Amino acid sequence: MKTGIISLGLIGGSLLKSLSAKNKDIIAVTRNKTAIEAAKAYTEHVSDDITTLKDCDIVFVCSPMNKTLEILDRLETIVKPSTIVADVCSLKEFVMQKQRPYIFIGTHPMAGTENSGFDASFEELFNGAKWVITPHKNTPQTAINKLSDIITLTGANIIFADAKEHDMAAALISHMPMLVSQAIMKTAQNNRLALQIAASGFRDMTRLSMSNTQMAEDMVSFNKENIQTALNTLDENIKNLLKEDYLQQITDIKQKRSKMYNNEGKNIYNQSCK
Repeated sequence: MKTGIISLGLIGGSLLKSLSAKNKDIIAVTRNKTAIEAAKAYTEHVSDDITTLKDCDIVFVCSPMNKTLEILDRLETIVKPSTIVADVCSLKEFVMQKQRPYIFIGTHPMAGTENSGFDASFEELFNGAKWVITPHKNTPQTAINKLSDIITLTGANIIFADAKEHDMAAALISHMPMLVSQAIMKTAQNNRLALQIAASGFRDMTRLSMSNTQMAEDMVSFNKENIQTALNTLDENIKNLLKEDYLQQITDIKQKRSKMYNNEGKNIYNQSCK
């Protein structure tokens, strides 16, 4: 089964490295000349020619969010009707509104770092991570199974979700935290003493302010309504925390947070962890 990967940044590059380690037949496409040369260590089939994907059985579109629709449109004249095309955008509703002449399945790997580019990618990025799949109601189960099999090879754990519910969840655990991290940095940046004595707590709270700027702009632009809803809830929760039962509230929060991750920092939360 031939697998195509479009764009070799952090996600696409890590997917290439992970699947090539499993001896999968990979065809990679990127406009980045440096990435093309580096990717030759993982597949001999790498170029800037998107038409080389015409015979692929599965194609992962790993481009920036603001380029994804353009690429999905382009693929309509290139791949077979039986080809499974999956994006990796952190938002799902906007990519799933149009019917495609191929089998389109929305996905979102919940993995990443504050770094970007092929040089930042690594084979183990998806190990133990959650990978969300948001198929249409009429998506053939055989196609879902084929895509799931490939994703499982990366070491990721699959979660199925509705696209709209996914976008709200993404606002709560990814897009809003990034915005808050940026706001914390902006709030403290003019206090020289604060920056001088800042230690691990501030470092960890502001890590997401180092996110790729284009990715950050896309997240906020495409999911602004859900982010605003999440921020309103955050504001209410901050106010509630300042009430007299603060100790009891933070004790409950600490207990719930302690059940979410293992010693390696991987999310182990499931429905029984309430």
